[in-house]
Amino acid sequence: MGPRPRPSRRGPRGDRGGQVSIPAQSAPSGQPGAAGRPDARIHNIGYRRYEGARLGASYARRSLFVHSLRGSFGIGRTARSKVLPFGLFAIMAVPAVIMVAVASTTGLDELPVEYTSYALFMQPIVGLYLALAAPQMVSLDLRFKTIPLYFSRPIDRFDYVAAKCAALAAALFLFAGVPLTIAYAGGLLAKLGFVDQTTAFGRGLVATAVFAALHAVLGLLIASFTPRRGFGVAAVIGALTIPYFAVTAVQAVAEEQGSAGAVGWLGLFSPGSLLDGLQSKFLGGTSGFPEELVPSDAAGLGYLLVTAALIVGSYLLLMRRYRKAGL
Repeated sequence: MGPRPRPSRRGPRGDRGGQVSIPAQSAPSGQPGAAGRPDARIHNIGYRRYEGARLGASYARRSLFVHSLRGSFGIGRTARSKVLPFGLFAIMAVPAVIMVAVASTTGLDELPVEYTSYALFMQPIVGLYLALAAPQMVSLDLRFKTIPLYFSRPIDRFDYVAAKCAALAAALFLFAGVPLTIAYAGGLLAKLGFVDQTTAFGRGLVATAVFAALHAVLGLLIASFTPRRGFGVAAVIGALTIPYFAVTAVQAVAEEQGSAGAVGWLGLFSPGSLLDGLQSKFLGGTSGFPEELVPSDAAGLGYLLVTAALIVGSYLLLMRRYRKAGL
């Protein structure tokens, strides 16, 4: 084997095209495949500054809101991800259609279920949807460590939490509000009375908005403590159902023992019963408490304060959760 040629001391020369030619070298002994390879070329294309429009933090917040809202219904994801959200939505809307059909065929003067009570009447379905949507919004970001990617853009922790809460509240409002709109349109077509139906529909939208805001912050707060989506689903369902059934059972016992005044105060200890007391006291709805008991004035003030405290407190705890996690 002949002597190995010595490489030139001049080094590689750059040509006019911004390219640098590096001569191929023979492969060392025992390393096949390196000899005979073509010359390597480095293309000096340089870097260009971004000269387009910088949309800023407001656009990033809107994009995060829209992305989260679409994801809560499985839009933009696989077809399998759309089955449960839209299936639950169909179940949510079926009673509204049935109410309209019954009212129009039997000649009723009003719908069988009040607008303010519809979300509470369908609370198990809304709870299942919340248990699916809340972990999907926050647990996956925690699991796959994508939070720093959001914060690398011109948004901070406040923007992230606000966008997520607004998106889930909007999703819950649509989930429960669209069936109300169906019932309202059907009631007008059935000639149930424009003024009465419009007034009741407006009160129903107010009750639905409070319901959505409260459950959105509670669901996100619970789901944010685990990166596992399955654990988040179970935790949200448990946090909503266990207190509600416990309060309902204790209210029934209190009513049987003649403590009717305690029934209204007991409703403060569950999100579902809390909203039931609000809609019956302030929105003219029928109470779901034993004997259709309406809370007293003092208890009604307590319902307002506890609802506001839960919404604000859960939001602040959610902010603290992301700060404590170092995100």
